[in-house]
Amino acid sequence: MDTTEHGEISTQRVAGAARLSCALGDGRTRLRRLYQDGAAKIRMPTVSADPLEAVLINTAGGMTGGDRLGWQVDAGAGASASITTQACEKIYRAASNRAEVRVNLSVGENGRIAWLPQETIVFDRAAFARTLDVELAAGAEALVLEATVFGRLAMGERAARGHFHDHWRVRQDRKLIHAEDFRIGPDIAATLGRPASAGGAIAMATLLLVSPRAEALLDTVLEIVGDQGSASAWSVKKSGKLLARLYAGDGYQLRQRLVPLIELLNGRAGLPKLWSL
Repeated sequence: MDTTEHGEISTQRVAGAARLSCALGDGRTRLRRLYQDGAAKIRMPTVSADPLEAVLINTAGGMTGGDRLGWQVDAGAGASASITTQACEKIYRAASNRAEVRVNLSVGENGRIAWLPQETIVFDRAAFARTLDVELAAGAEALVLEATVFGRLAMGERAARGHFHDHWRVRQDRKLIHAEDFRIGPDIAATLGRPASAGGAIAMATLLLVSPRAEALLDTVLEIVGDQGSASAWSVKKSGKLLARLYAGDGYQLRQRLVPLIELLNGRAGLPKLWSL
């Protein structure tokens, strides 16, 4: 807490930004630049082969109204990077304003990125906005996941009210190939309870694969997703796009299907180690 010149108490806000760039060198992906500021930290586990792995950490342990985090990852031509988080990001009740996360990913020609953060947990009366911008060069591939859980039923917690906004833009060779704009609130529980929305499910995920392999994987993806979600695939110029949406009664049930999906779609890189702990 800080005290203003008038003797009033103002709450400190979380602020952080981190940037990582990597490039192909001597036959494997290597770190080129790393910048960290405030609560945003990046750690690099030791790996013996591609992809380069990075773990994002919010040292504040969660976010609330007014907090800001920014993540930027640049993978050069032919480079491969896998990004995850140390833990689930928690979005707590906001007294005013909203918490914001901005993510910018760029991949050079024939490069690959896997953006695989662990789930975002939204608490009652939270206010949160997330922006995800992905720029892919020709021939680049991407696997992008965002999973959200509205409350923690095992702890007796439910996100009844609040505001949540997810905004995605994915471009390849400067052309828009995918857009998401999901909003829910202020009555989150009532909206999720409607049969036409989530039928009472509180956990959901969107997983996007941009790759020439996309259409060939659709049948297996549909088997994993089952009747609590859907998946589709399309041709996108010289590449392909697969989009899967899942929902579940809680975060544990959601993860039971997300794990095999990630293992399938992430190729030889498989599941990030932190997901299996």
